[in-house]
Amino acid sequence: MEFAIAGKQVFAATGGRAFAPGPRALLFVHGAGLDHTVWMLPARYFANHGFSVAALDLPGHGRSAGPALATVEALGAWLLAAMDALGLARAALCGHSTGSLAALAAAGAAPARVAALALLATAHPMAVSDELLNAAAADDHRAFELIVGWGHSRQAHLGRSTAPGMWMAGGSLRLLERSVPGVLRTDLAAAKTYGGALAAAAQVACPTFVLLGDSDRMTPPARGRAVADAIAGSSTVVLKDCGHMMVAEQPDQVTAALARHFIGALGDK
Repeated sequence: MEFAIAGKQVFAATGGRAFAPGPRALLFVHGAGLDHTVWMLPARYFANHGFSVAALDLPGHGRSAGPALATVEALGAWLLAAMDALGLARAALCGHSTGSLAALAAAGAAPARVAALALLATAHPMAVSDELLNAAAADDHRAFELIVGWGHSRQAHLGRSTAPGMWMAGGSLRLLERSVPGVLRTDLAAAKTYGGALAAAAQVACPTFVLLGDSDRMTPPARGRAVADAIAGSSTVVLKDCGHMMVAEQPDQVTAALARHFIGALGDK
C-alpha cells in the first residue's frame, strides 16, 4: 500500500489484506536501519484475524521516500501524520527498538489517539555505543556486523530458527545492508539522544504491553522495565533466551504475546 505525507511517498505492508480504516487499525513501526519486512509474520497474523494492518516503512527506509527523520519526536509526529493520511482518528501502535520510542512519543503527544500500545525491546535510556555510532557515521559495514552480533542471543547465533533453512543472523545482516547510506546513523543518533521517554510514558492513557528479551544486550531488560514502570497499568513479559531481534528469534512467541494484548485491548472480531 502506498500513500503520501506532505507530498512524500510512504509504503506500508498490509499483511496480504486490503487496509480499511476502522476501530481495529494496527500500525507496526520497525527499528533502526530496518524496514516493514521485519513484521511479516505478525502483520499477516493480525490481517487475517480482523485487524487493518499497516507495517510502515519510516521515511528513508524500505520503499518510503527520505530523508530519514533525525529525532524521536519527529518520528512520533510523523506517525500521527500517517494516521491522518490513512483516515484514522485512533489506532493501535506496535514498535520495536527505535520504533518503540517513536510509538511511545506518539502516544505521549496524543494519548486520545492511541487505542493500545505495544513496545518491543524498548529502553530508557536507549544507549548506543560510540563504536557502533562511529561505524554507522562512516557507513562502515562493521556497524551492521556489530548490530547482528549484539542484537541476537547466543542461541540465535547457534541456529534454532523456527523456519527450516533460514539463517537469522544472515537475514538480519542482509536487511541492514539494504539500508540507504547514512540512515542507520541517523536512527541510532535519534534513539541515543532521546530524553523524553519517561515524560511521554507518563502521558500514555491506553492499554500498554512491554515485551523484552532476557538476553538483549542492546536494550537490556532493566532499562525496558524503567519505561514500563512509568506507564500506568502497563504489563510486561520477558522472553527467555531471547535477544534484541526478538521478532526473528521467537516469531511465534512474539506474535502470540501481541495477539493476547491487542485482542484483549481491542476485542475479537
